[in-house]
Amino acid sequence: MIKSIIKGIGHYVPENVVTNDDLSHRMNTNDEWITERTGIKERRHRKNRNDSEETTAYFGLKASEKALKMAGLTAKDIDYIIFATLSPDYYFPGSGVLLQEMLGCDTIGALDVRNQCSGFVYSMSVANAFIKSGIYKNILVVGAEVHSFGLDFSDAGRGVSVIFGDGAGAIVLSASTDENAGDILAVNMHSEGKYADELCTQFPGSKFGWSDRMRLEPENVTDKEVYPIMNGNFVFKHAVTRFPETMLEALQSAGKTVEDLDMFIPHQANLRISQFVQQKFGLPDEKVFNNIQKYGNTTAASIPIALSEAIEQGKVKRGDLVLLSAFGSGFTWGSVLFEF
Repeated sequence: MIKSIIKGIGHYVPENVVTNDDLSHRMNTNDEWITERTGIKERRHRKNRNDSEETTAYFGLKASEKALKMAGLTAKDIDYIIFATLSPDYYFPGSGVLLQEMLGCDTIGALDVRNQCSGFVYSMSVANAFIKSGIYKNILVVGAEVHSFGLDFSDAGRGVSVIFGDGAGAIVLSASTDENAGDILAVNMHSEGKYADELCTQFPGSKFGWSDRMRLEPENVTDKEVYPIMNGNFVFKHAVTRFPETMLEALQSAGKTVEDLDMFIPHQANLRISQFVQQKFGLPDEKVFNNIQKYGNTTAASIPIALSEAIEQGKVKRGDLVLLSAFGSGFTWGSVLFEF
């Protein structure tokens, strides 16, 4: 039987730390306001908002190099790339092909996944299916984001802009027949598109005819249309419902219980959501990993960054049962349960 094992993992965040106090100089906010609502104390942004080199694909490259090193593999050993992001270098092509070139891989396939906060979970689910079908042996799965270039740092945008940060995480998912190796035990993916407008960015998109409007009447294009929109309370209420559902589905599918878990790593959307779910399941602090306090919400990158840090810190060890769960724009949500 072919197993899917995480052979290597790595993450990368830019050096530029942006604290809540830093943001208070750019908009009407403060550390207490941000911390109370999100749990975030700081986040990372690339130094130059308009940098053409420190891109999403570049962040993915840095995380991938670390994952490959841990796996003991080279770029030539990778059969396929799956790249999850909502902030690609170009509107098209996707960042996956850019990473293929940067790494020096062979002319392998590169798939881009646009499932926002659930992007990495979706990507792992797809990679797992490819591995267990025998099509590929080593798949590079990447979640990377550069949010800082596209946020509204005015008072009007503070409810969204204080939340998001830049960064990347990557894993090498490999095939194994070792009976003692770990494995992905369960995956699930869900969506509910009727709530798309509750958390979205409208521009650029085909629905609203932005091309002509930007060209002919740019003065009438509003910030609300260009920058991210989020109905925070609405999203929160749905997240705390869907998180438990997808978690239980994964555990039950694998014949496991919450008590069997060694570590739960949620998408780092809001510390309040993570704490709500933790309390609902009665999980002790040592079985939940959060790092949103120092990185903010890095969307598709948040779960691999958190998993990478948890492994680095010895909080996730070989043989541990780990659950990854996410909820976000779409709405989309899902989970991956695996033995590391």
